[in-house]
Amino acid sequence: MKPRITLKDRKELETKMAVVFNDKIRGLSSELQQILIDDMVTAFENRLNVLNFAGAKGRQQGGAMEKNTYQ
Repeated sequence: MKPRITLKDRKELETKMAVVFNDKIRGLSSELQQILIDDMVTAFENRLNVLNFAGAKGRQQGGAMEKNTYQ
């Protein structure tokens, strides 16, 4: 259940999150900003893994859960 994103994609996502949340994390030290961004990316990745697993399990059991894809 642990498909990992590539290091390149992870760094790209970290950069995008840093830009989006810049105003909210500006008061933190750069070290704490990096820790927070890393934690948010990890949490996001874990959430995707759980939802993908639940969706796959639902499809195996004939459930009505549908897989959503976002581009």
